[in-house]
Amino acid sequence: MWAQTISPYLITILMAWFIAHTIKYVIALIKKEKNSLRSYIFISGGMPSGHSATVVAMATIIGLKDGFGTSLFGLAVLFAVITMYDAVKVRRSSGEQGLAIHGLIKENKSSVKLPRVAKGHTPLEVVFGALLGVTIGLVVFLATK
Repeated sequence: MWAQTISPYLITILMAWFIAHTIKYVIALIKKEKNSLRSYIFISGGMPSGHSATVVAMATIIGLKDGFGTSLFGLAVLFAVITMYDAVKVRRSSGEQGLAIHGLIKENKSSVKLPRVAKGHTPLEVVFGALLGVTIGLVVFLATK
């Protein structure tokens, strides 16, 4: 019943985001990290990549529902590739630079306020996020058929 009233595209996107961040939280619990669930809902970086899971899930459901030869699927794939590239190359690099700046500020005992550091992703985190996205896209497709 819910499948006919709510967009399967939105269901897929929300499920991918929620499941990826829940997995991050479970991994943190296993590692005995002391962050709250709220912080893991909005955390950047970590296993798996929520960005990758979300954009790949979106591309998967578009391909399955609308066809893999459509222009919309091509656009979704382009968006996914750009997002995953950014997660590994740009955001990861800026996160490493942020950590280096933190180290310099602390080492020099500077009164400069520590900037927020947003972590990117390792290639493995992006791959697992993408695999999670394909899985969620397929499950939602089958559930809403």
